[in-house]
Formats: sequence, structure tokens, C-alpha cells
Amino acid sequence: MTRMSTSFAALLTATLATSAFAEGEVNIYSSRHYDTDESLYTEFEEATGITINRIEGKADELIARMNAEGANSPADILLTVDTSRLARAKNAGILQAIDSDILEARIPANLQDEDNQWYGFSQRARIIFFDKAKVQNPPATYLELADPAYAGKVCIRSSSNTYNQTLLASIVTHHGEEAAKSWAAGIVDNMARPPQGGDTDQLRGIVSGECEIAVSNSYYFARALRKNVKGLSDDIEKVGIQFPSQDTVGAHMNLSGAGVAAHAPNKENAIKFLEYLASERAQGYFSAGNDEYPSVEGVELAESVAALGDFKADTVNLSVVAKNIPVAQKIFNEVGWK
Repeated sequence: MTRMSTSFAALLTATLATSAFAEGEVNIYSSRHYDTDESLYTEFEEATGITINRIEGKADELIARMNAEGANSPADILLTVDTSRLARAKNAGILQAIDSDILEARIPANLQDEDNQWYGFSQRARIIFFDKAKVQNPPATYLELADPAYAGKVCIRSSSNTYNQTLLASIVTHHGEEAAKSWAAGIVDNMARPPQGGDTDQLRGIVSGECEIAVSNSYYFARALRKNVKGLSDDIEKVGIQFPSQDTVGAHMNLSGAGVAAHAPNKENAIKFLEYLASERAQGYFSAGNDEYPSVEGVELAESVAALGDFKADTVNLSVVAKNIPVAQKIFNEVGWK
């Protein structure tokens, strides 16, 4: 992993400095609901003189709103979580392709849309967690989660959850539709309870003894290391971590990302904001402020994130994975994954 080169750092600094006293604004439609993101917005405004206006809501509601507003939409940027939602926005025609040497240089190719309509700025690994006292041989791969040996032991979220949709789409990408369908059916058979709650609730299920194995994104666990999370932090030593598929493709990564709106009235300012999100400072803040993995290589991890340990990440192109999300949704329905 390497840090930003001096030339790219200078390019980014010059880009921001050029607009230090710029007039104007940028309108962000955001489904990121983290208070810690406030510093990102404040620092961008101070660096550029560009005023940020935000509308916050659920991702699907914002996508529908932008679609309904059409050419009259004030949105400059859609900022949201997960590849499935970024793909949904692209397919709805509410994003546009952009040109940015900074983004092309900073964001790995597999974490950006093949048509340059969205970019991933932070990542979360989808990890297998387990009860250390009860599970001596945790699943080493996602496929092993469907082994009958784990019947009645697995806690996992519903099929409507975007993290699971993208995970299953990645399994389709790597192993084909039939293997993915067999896997999904096996997971349903192995569920300790009907899907319920968020990722933190899956981890709490291990602590409470309701399940022995759980699937969750990494930052929910890292957050419980950094601060007190009720029903988890006090007994977090009971929970073991298994990064899946380390001998093959690596752990699946979910994204938080953004794209420029199709009818952005402040397109240049929107691109400046996305370039700022790729800066070393902003990338470090994604980790320190929200326990995420930066998308840019070489950026220092927060202590809570580094504590999870080193692992191999899946580098599959997420634009390709996104194309298999409709197939994943069909599979969920066919196997009865609620």
C-alpha cells in the first residue's frame, strides 16, 4: 500500500486553493446519517469558500426524489451507502459521467463506476463473526456459511438489506447463479432466527447466545471497540473475527460513495467536493470518525479499525458486481429469504 505521491498531493492542493474564495454553493443529497461527517463539510467550506447545502434522507427516497425532480432538480451530488444504491441511481439516469484526473489517480479502478458516474470513498468489510466458546471451526469462506454443520447457528439480516444484496451479487459474480442460489438456500436453512434488526443486532445475537455465528460489516464491530455500544461492548471479547475467503478472492467490501447529479446546477463545485473526499485528510476522517476503511491506499487507519487485523480484500470490480444485483434479488425471492 502506498501513500499519495507528492505530485498528486500538489495537484489536489492547487485545485482547492484555486477556488479558495470561490462564490457559489453545492447541493448534496445524502443518506449518510453520521454526525461525524460534519467535519468533512465544514473543512471543505473553509478550504474552498463554497457553501454546502444538504438534504438528508433514506437513499431510496432521495433517488426517487431526484428522479421526480428531473431537469429541475437542485441536487449536485448524491452521497449514499452501498454499491446497490449507487447502481440504482445510475440505472435511474440521475447521475452523469465526469472527468477528474484526481479521482482517477486516487480511487482504485475496482471502486469506481466503469462509466465514471460514481466513486467509492470508504469501505466496510463484510465479515463472519462467531462465538469463541462455542465455535471451534468457524466458516472460512462465505460459501461455508451454508454448510449444514452450521444449521440453526447463523444470524444475518434480511434480503432487503443492501449489504446482503451486494454480497449475494458478488457470489453470483465469482461462482455463478446456480451456486449462489444453492448458497442462499443453505443460509436460510442455517438461520438461528428469522432475519431481524441491523448489523449490530446480529453481533448482539452472539453475545446473548441467540446465535453462534453472525454476518456484519466491520465498522459496527470497530465502533463497539471505540465506544460503548449497548449489548455488545461489555462482552465483545466473546466475539471472534473471521475474514472470509482469504485463500481465494478475499473479503467482500461494501462501499460508501457518491456521484454528480445528471442535472447538477453547480457541476464544477460538485466535482471539487468529490475530489476533496479523495484527499488524504478526508480519507483519514472516514476511518477516524466512522470506523471505515479508506478507499485510497496508504491512508492511516483508526486504532479501532486497525485492531481488526490485516486481511485480504476482494478486488473484484464493483461495477460488474452491481450488474448482478437484480439476479441476487431474484434469488432471495426464490429461496424464501425474508
